Amino acid sequence: VLSNAEGWEDIEDFGHIKLDWLRKYLPFVNGIPKHDTIARVLSRIDASALQQSFLEWIKELVTEVDGDVIAIDGKAARRSFETKGRRNPLHVVSAWSCHNGIVMGQRKVADKSNEITAIPMLLDILELKGATVTIDAMGCQKDIAEKIIKKQGDYVLALKGNQGTLAEEVKAWFHKAHRERFQGIGHDYFEATEQGHGQIEVRRCTQVELDLSWLTNGTQWAGLATAIEVESERHIDERITTEKRYYISSHKLDAEQACSIIRSHWAVENKLHWVLDVTFREDESRIRRGNGAEVMNALRKITLNLIKQNTTRQASMKRKRKLAALDDDFRAEILLGQDL
Repeated sequence: VLSNAEGWEDIEDFGHIKLDWLRKYLPFVNGIPKHDTIARVLSRIDASALQQSFLEWIKELVTEVDGDVIAIDGKAARRSFETKGRRNPLHVVSAWSCHNGIVMGQRKVADKSNEITAIPMLLDILELKGATVTIDAMGCQKDIAEKIIKKQGDYVLALKGNQGTLAEEVKAWFHKAHRERFQGIGHDYFEATEQGHGQIEVRRCTQVELDLSWLTNGTQWAGLATAIEVESERHIDERITTEKRYYISSHKLDAEQACSIIRSHWAVENKLHWVLDVTFREDESRIRRGNGAEVMNALRKITLNLIKQNTTRQASMKRKRKLAALDDDFRAEILLGQDL
């Protein structure tokens, strides 16, 4: 996988071409198995055991999460469905360390609607002390907020209409605050302007202290301290568009920090999901036998983490995979940490 293999036949081809290199580490007395055998073996690996090994490895890589932003989001491997067996595509919820740039853990779910049940299980296996967990509106749940606080972390949770009246109540609180010019309401403001990709974006972040009595069941949200309003104003040619988004947080007032945390959350899309789809071509993979799709998903993420840990060459993820396919020493350096 590190050397650009996308399926079973690719793995077999790599084995034949690099057999001499592989024999530095294992005898391969009978040569390389056929791709059907490779498929049968990898598809029968216990996915939960692989996940546990993955987690233990990550704990060795990352020993400190204080100050980190851990973004949690789900992604489907769209072509891993099976019509005959009525199997849905593989859907995995991942935790992305924004500061370390690696996958911290993951949980398989039946589909996107099941992310609510998977997120607490994922939080159970993560070290959260001192970290901030960010989740989209699907994960804006009281029990999830409580679990994060119990594990000595903080949260910034996106708000939409899925939480009953909470989103409307937070919007109403901001309307009151703006109307009264924040008199008697603790608040902080931060503004940033970015230019690139043919557009100018102005982000205005306002963070306010919440009166929990203003909210229905406000006191049931563990650690809830502030609400955040982010207004994005985009200038593209002569066209200007605006959008407002709302969040709840356990953090105290610091609008610049809040804005940074919210921006960091998109790293799970840009640096994990996009890379899996574009660089590893996960969405095009038709691997679906047994546990094959889940096992390959884990191997892609292990590969991604290994490449992220390598700093000996300044190159993109795509280029490093090409170099690993061509250069035996560089491949060993990434896999085994050898400084060759």
